[in-house]
Amino acid sequence: GGDADTSWPQFRGRQSAGVGDGVRLPETWDGAAGTGVIWKTPIAGLAHSSPVVWGDSVFVTTAISSRPDASFKRGLYGEGTASQDLSPHRFQVLSLDRRSGKVQWTQTAFDGPPREKRHIKATYVNASPATNGEYVVAFFGSQGLYAYDLKGKLKWKRDLGRLDAGAYDAPDYEWGTASSPIIYGDTVIVQCDQQKGSFIMAVRLKDGETVWRTDRDELPSWATPNVYVGEGGAELVTNAPKFIRGYDPRTGKELWRLGRSSMITAPTPVFDRDLIVVMSGRRPNAPIFVLKAGARGDITLPEKATTGGNVVWTRERAGSYMPTPVIYRGYLYVLKNEGIIACYDLASGEQKYETRIEKVGSGFSASPVAADGKLYLSGEDGDVFVIRAGPQFELIARNPMGQSLMATPAISQGMMFVRGERDLFAIGAAKP
Repeated sequence: GGDADTSWPQFRGRQSAGVGDGVRLPETWDGAAGTGVIWKTPIAGLAHSSPVVWGDSVFVTTAISSRPDASFKRGLYGEGTASQDLSPHRFQVLSLDRRSGKVQWTQTAFDGPPREKRHIKATYVNASPATNGEYVVAFFGSQGLYAYDLKGKLKWKRDLGRLDAGAYDAPDYEWGTASSPIIYGDTVIVQCDQQKGSFIMAVRLKDGETVWRTDRDELPSWATPNVYVGEGGAELVTNAPKFIRGYDPRTGKELWRLGRSSMITAPTPVFDRDLIVVMSGRRPNAPIFVLKAGARGDITLPEKATTGGNVVWTRERAGSYMPTPVIYRGYLYVLKNEGIIACYDLASGEQKYETRIEKVGSGFSASPVAADGKLYLSGEDGDVFVIRAGPQFELIARNPMGQSLMATPAISQGMMFVRGERDLFAIGAAKP
């Protein structure tokens, strides 16, 4: 129905595509001054998770520390240090009224000390919730997987154990989890890559019972999985260091694998027609892979090859480290942490431009989204950059929000929901 068409049901919206055409946002606004802001609601705690939307409900997750000075360290830096804040936290799911921003309900899923550490740039809630209009699912990593109905009643919870995700080359570092749950049919799928005992699993949406669970010989990854649905059948695509893999989402059986990627992977796979795009930004590889759907077996390219078999094109040292790319109107846009944006022709791999966005201090962790011929980039310094889509770079506006932006915006029904460090904003042209 109408809700499904205008919903933004998971991280980066439908199919994680990050596209919300028909929203008709203003080109300029000022979140700090309140211009172009329909409403603004404070959200307690720290969370890099994105809002999701169904109908007139906006769902957000957060973790509220017992420490009044709890913080994260934004910016471009190399330390892999873990936060020392292991004080009791309240892990919460909130529902807000889309039209007014009023909190409709708050549920505490887990109350206690976190069972994992987090990176000093991260929070304990990096994973975005997912909804299908009947359930809203929140994945709190080592704190478990929770399903609520849309009125806030807990339907079930699952403890998936303590997940230890951190540096592949220094296992004592713990960085916490970030992969978001996705809903496919009547199941929730979670990718749980860690130092030892990695797995991916599907559980029944109605009761949390395991449908399938597939062990993975994998290193930690922070990427959200995605289900490609095409004529040749569905492929559950996972981004991880040892292999990018495709699975049958109904059974968990591996269909294909692709090696020679980065040792650290965070971006979510994205699709357009029969092309699957997977990338990561850890040097020296930092590859972009563009694959034709329908592969079987090991499709890893031989040394020095950049195309072959199901691999349409690749480009080394071109992938993004944190932001998930966006495919929009035939072009692939790749935003790197340090503020370099590149545009490629998706079919041919031809680079149309690569440019550094000026005066970006702290860089980007949030993923770009697109709507109505424009791209929206949320920067850690607190600005939303509006860029004209197309093969020439054009910066339209730099819109201040007055607080650090780490989460990816959601777009629905004439509004863009921008989560800042302290507040959730609804940006739009006028009161709905």
